[in-house]
Amino acid sequence: MKAERQYLAHFIDAAFDTTYAASTYVRLGDDLEEFNEELNPEVETKKNILGSQSVQHSGYEVSSEVSPYYYSYDDKLSEKIMDIAMNRKKGDACKTSQVDVLLKADGSVLKAWREDVYVIPDSVGGDTTGVQIPFTVYNAGNRVEGKFDLSTKKFTAGSSSET
Repeated sequence: MKAERQYLAHFIDAAFDTTYAASTYVRLGDDLEEFNEELNPEVETKKNILGSQSVQHSGYEVSSEVSPYYYSYDDKLSEKIMDIAMNRKKGDACKTSQVDVLLKADGSVLKAWREDVYVIPDSVGGDTTGVQIPFTVYNAGNRVEGKFDLSTKKFTAGSSSET
């Protein structure tokens, strides 16, 4: 049985707490019809004079576009992204973490991964549907597997198979 898209959840820390102590994870998805983590694999292929091919895979440069994304007065993540955009913040002021959660069909957590990310707003404005602040998420490494509690929105590093 194939998994429906709703069973792969993505949470971004709206507290932008790089120590993970006071993380406040917000699930992405409202107003999004599509969300992909583009892996952007770094692959080089070469063919030698003998006719065989070699493949060098040196990693990934993962990023995701979140669009549309609407500013909401009562949403901590949109408030933070608006602050970054309007104050033209850069560097570590844009650094936070993201948790990717694979859910079972019953809605319980199967696996979870946390990774450091940079959240960079792409524009501010939009059309008559509302104030939009679409952004791009650039994964920055430090990816760890663990457990994620959906009720408290807390991530704990360690094998998720312990659940």
